[in-house]
Amino acid sequence: MLHWVESGRRTSGLVSRLLLIGLAALGIGTGCKPLSPKQIDAQRIYDSPELVSGGPRIQRGEPRRLVDGAGWIVGIPSKILLWDRRVDNHDIGVETEATLANYLDANGLDTVRVRLNQYRPGEDWSRLTKNRSVGAPWRYTVGALSVLGETVFPGRIFGGDHFNPYTNTIHLYSDIPAIALHEAGHAKDFARRRWKGTYAAAYGLPIVPLYHEAVASRDVVAYLETLGTPSEQAEAYRILYPAYGTYVGSAAGSIFPSYSNPLYLAMVIAGHAMGRYEANRVSGETESPPEYVTGELDRVPPLEILPDASERPPTG
Repeated sequence: MLHWVESGRRTSGLVSRLLLIGLAALGIGTGCKPLSPKQIDAQRIYDSPELVSGGPRIQRGEPRRLVDGAGWIVGIPSKILLWDRRVDNHDIGVETEATLANYLDANGLDTVRVRLNQYRPGEDWSRLTKNRSVGAPWRYTVGALSVLGETVFPGRIFGGDHFNPYTNTIHLYSDIPAIALHEAGHAKDFARRRWKGTYAAAYGLPIVPLYHEAVASRDVVAYLETLGTPSEQAEAYRILYPAYGTYVGSAAGSIFPSYSNPLYLAMVIAGHAMGRYEANRVSGETESPPEYVTGELDRVPPLEILPDASERPPTG
């Protein structure tokens, strides 16, 4: 009996220490905010004009009850991890779509393709060959493997919101505006890079994703501080901090593999705590936000609700 009591105390102590490490890593108690607002400087964009097509920039897959239902089930662990049933729900609403469209317009991201719960591998392979802003050696090695993964493991079933820099395409399966903006933040980050292939390949190295993810999320926070409402800012903090915690947990696990699982969970829990702390803070603030500057911002119209699916050109 004493053995079990002592074992339980050690386990409890380990969990407590891991949580404290997670909170410290995410900034609680240190005054450091890893997702503090910071706009991406993308005044100069390096893209490939060949990616501009006559079709709609944002395309939506046709509803498939069985396929989308299977995808919803597969996404349950992600829903629990981020504590939001809209994660990988494969049913993106017009509000999320409009928010994403306005962000792309505000930042002049005209060559980005967005797939809302859509599976179009043929077009993605074509975009891979046309995206000359990424060097051919990277496109036809790492880039080809990324598109192959999207082809063999379709997001309509396996989910996983992401931006593919090799095709300059956002794949979205969650009906959460903050996640949509985060993926668009990646697109903006890559748009300003001349050596996109090297920058993209570096993402596969340990710890490096922390930088990529923070850059995208911090731009989203800056964007919403100016063009969003307090509730939109609060929602962004609640979802982006635990999402960032997953990357912190993965990085910590690569350094301490014996504690990878508890470290991962501790960082996610710490992310939820930090996200709710920041959400409560912004909900009570009323002062004027800082300026968010883009080269195209003056011409952006107010938020518009896009047409119903029945009024859009049919897409697969």
